[in-house]
Amino acid sequence: MLRFTTAPRAESRPMPLQIQLNTRPSVLPLYFRALTARKPGQLTGKREAVLATVSLQQQSIDSAHLRDYRAVCGFAATSAVPTTYPFALAMPLQLNLLVSKAFPFPVLGVVHVRNCIRQHRPLGEDEQLDIQCDLMAPVPVKRGYEFELVTRVHVAGELVWECASTLLSRVRQAETGTSGPRPRAQDASACKESGDIRSLKWELAADIGRRYARVSGDRNPIHLYASTARLFGFPRAIAHGMWLKAHCLASLEGAVAEASLPEAFEFHVEFKKPVLLPSPVTLQYHSLESGLRFNLMDGTGKRVHLNGRITCL
Repeated sequence: MLRFTTAPRAESRPMPLQIQLNTRPSVLPLYFRALTARKPGQLTGKREAVLATVSLQQQSIDSAHLRDYRAVCGFAATSAVPTTYPFALAMPLQLNLLVSKAFPFPVLGVVHVRNCIRQHRPLGEDEQLDIQCDLMAPVPVKRGYEFELVTRVHVAGELVWECASTLLSRVRQAETGTSGPRPRAQDASACKESGDIRSLKWELAADIGRRYARVSGDRNPIHLYASTARLFGFPRAIAHGMWLKAHCLASLEGAVAEASLPEAFEFHVEFKKPVLLPSPVTLQYHSLESGLRFNLMDGTGKRVHLNGRITCL
């Protein structure tokens, strides 16, 4: 279940770790910490609903960076900031939380399984953003532990954007203490439910992971080269999940009139199977009364890489 509110703190439990940043942190030192940090790999003792918080005040948007983001993800040059862009701004803050002492699991191997963005209104390029990321306590599930990184963006005290990223840390079943699944947001079911299915075909280039990494700062080696991805069990590099999500939105905005979204909407994606680079994929979509539903399929149309929905709030 996506959690966009913080549970009250019990007085008998320790305070969450608080990190206040003056500037966006450099990503490369954080990746070095991710590679070298020793983590216990399991929960110990009582845990807060929020394990740690990092915040950055008065973050401006760099027009050149935004232009590069639009180009690599396929967004048109408009006055509004792409709905997925604040995630790229917040990525170093999220990584800061994962390498901190508050997070008990190794960062490498963590899998992004779901992502839900709520845009309350579009962001303007000239606005000053206050960004806060909360690391929520891991919850035991059948495959290990799921946890959420909840990011909120305020402008002059107004909540304008929020995102819940659900990630999975795989551990042995005996360590979780449970075999029950965690309650999940409603799955965005397949487009085959509707007869009015349209599709867009993409040919994903081998270097899209490196191009997105330069813009987003997400230089996880599984996305860069086949040689580095093989170190982690992949035959080739795989596409960033958040690039796929952004490119889905950009493609839908450019393809169909129904994707002209209102100011407030929710954009949910569940990641199913990784996309090996290079490869052909097909975006299937159909309209709903309240928005859109879509799937990203492999070239054969048999394997679902991700599915999602866009819903007006």
